[in-house]
Amino acid sequence: MDAVVKFTSQSQGRDRIFRATQYACALSVYLLRKNSERKELVAKLKSLETTMSAGRKLFRLGNTINSIEAAKRTMQLSDRVLCLCLTAANINRAFYFICDNVLWARSVGLIRNINKERWSLNASRWYFLSLVMNLTRDVYVVLQLMVQRARDKHFSQKMDQHLSENPEVAEVIVPQLDAFLFLLVESLKSHPAVALDTLKNVCDLFIPLDRLGIYQSNAGVVGFCGLISSLIGIVTLAEPKLRIKP
Repeated sequence: MDAVVKFTSQSQGRDRIFRATQYACALSVYLLRKNSERKELVAKLKSLETTMSAGRKLFRLGNTINSIEAAKRTMQLSDRVLCLCLTAANINRAFYFICDNVLWARSVGLIRNINKERWSLNASRWYFLSLVMNLTRDVYVVLQLMVQRARDKHFSQKMDQHLSENPEVAEVIVPQLDAFLFLLVESLKSHPAVALDTLKNVCDLFIPLDRLGIYQSNAGVVGFCGLISSLIGIVTLAEPKLRIKP
């Protein structure tokens, strides 16, 4: 119970619960859209989804400053690739939050004379760029882990054993590809924080891709990916050891 209280007392914790609820509603609405007997339930779910989205915008007020401060910290990283990727990601997130705050101000009537659609698209663009930079960091970290793993003599023996014990794989998969996939899976298994962050960013990527028309999916895919990403966010916030660093 103490863990639950501590989690919900954080603004990030509340935001992630709201986010999971929002995308769970979106997915449920998509699955029930053709069920004529559930029209009232669908209407309630749509209303709840809208409420959760509005609540999250309120929680995100001030996140622009947090992103700028995070960018200042990542600029001090000694690894130049991590420094570039994380700083760019944080700067893009800061611009995303600025657009998000403007949209919130318009929704409550503080600002009127703005083009909502244009600001919404700009927010999606900044969000997309932030995710691309975060995914670039993930790929870089995964490649580093794979190189370290490949140099491990014990792991080399394990890989040779895997290839020798699965000769039938060679008939359908090129041995080099099998070795690469085995190395990738073993590297991610030994570093669950990296695996979870990569999966989360991949899932998140479908949201702006659909919004910007770069890769059209549907509300079901967006809802499912958003829900998976939100659940991962809840897990990593509750268990700091599963959060990728830096």
